[in-house]
Amino acid sequence: MKYSYLLFILLCQLHAFGQYCTAVGPTSTVDSNVESLTLNGVVGAINYVGCPGVVGLQDLTQNVNVTLNAGGSYTLSVKFGTCNGNYAGAGEAWIDFDQNGNFDPYESLGTWTGTPPAPVQYWTFLVPSNAVNGITRLRVMHREAGSIPLNPCATYAWGSVTDFGITLANGLDCTGYIGDDENDPILVDQLPFSDSRSTEICYSNQNYVYPSPDIYYYFEPNPLMEQVHVSLCGANFDTFLSVVDLDGNVIAYNDDHVECAPQSALSFDATNLGPLYIIVEGWGLQSGDYTIQINANYVGLEEAQSGVFWAVPNPSTGQVKLPSNSGIYQFLDINGKVLFEADTEDQNVFDFSEIQTGVYLIKALNSGHVQKWQKL
Repeated sequence: MKYSYLLFILLCQLHAFGQYCTAVGPTSTVDSNVESLTLNGVVGAINYVGCPGVVGLQDLTQNVNVTLNAGGSYTLSVKFGTCNGNYAGAGEAWIDFDQNGNFDPYESLGTWTGTPPAPVQYWTFLVPSNAVNGITRLRVMHREAGSIPLNPCATYAWGSVTDFGITLANGLDCTGYIGDDENDPILVDQLPFSDSRSTEICYSNQNYVYPSPDIYYYFEPNPLMEQVHVSLCGANFDTFLSVVDLDGNVIAYNDDHVECAPQSALSFDATNLGPLYIIVEGWGLQSGDYTIQINANYVGLEEAQSGVFWAVPNPSTGQVKLPSNSGIYQFLDINGKVLFEADTEDQNVFDFSEIQTGVYLIKALNSGHVQKWQKL
């Protein structure tokens, strides 16, 4: 396996979600620091003056915002300097164009190495045409004694890290792309369930297992479900699949399934489980197209098929007859929703001619056994 499962379990139990790394930057306020930065957009401008130094991340995303258009060319000017002594170091800047919560190597705007005082750096960059519309971040890092490429999530002794708010426009409109996080998941409303998507655009990294984009599904097992089966077999990238409860506790996970590696598939016991998140992501930074398949086995169906009780006729156009004086029965849809409850002490023939055609479940409450019944 490519991943430490112990680390995965610990991270998921913390219920932490990706977003931007913010525990970054210097532990000291002296010496190396970005002295100035300017960026003019189609709307707004950044005119930043550094010093005195700030420990950790200087987050200016709430009060400094500039708009850039996808496909447009812009110039960022940065003076890597100092708030005290002059020491050699390195600098780099990134914009999270795809809004996946990471500052990826392909989002680097420019790099610098040298010793202050140094000339202003002018980096002309093109906003990708497929940049995602919305608010994102520009991160600028100066690291004394650092080397290129810099790690945008690093901590170190001297230097600076500053984040600025950027609005991207005229790019990809991700309105309607649900499932990006636990607050807006895709609802698994019935089984069997199938959904086809791509993690390559409009999805960000909200789950700490890997830095790849991930997609959340919300699923509530019903009391009749015994085993739930989830598969990403057939995806065009190396996937990772996990199931967690609403508190972040791990229910199940899979990296490479034996039958379809490097894609993922898993089964888990649904007995007594509450609502869950099923999370699709890629191994490492991978992303791509997939179809998720979710299905279940139901408690008691095997016993019912061997004749614990009989509902006749089956199938039927509407009427169903149960054993008389045998107790209370529940009529449920295939997802476990109770439609009707009947006591055979009073009668044992029931008319369901008005319900939709399909497969239903009949559960004997006195024994817990379940039988499939088909309405024609």
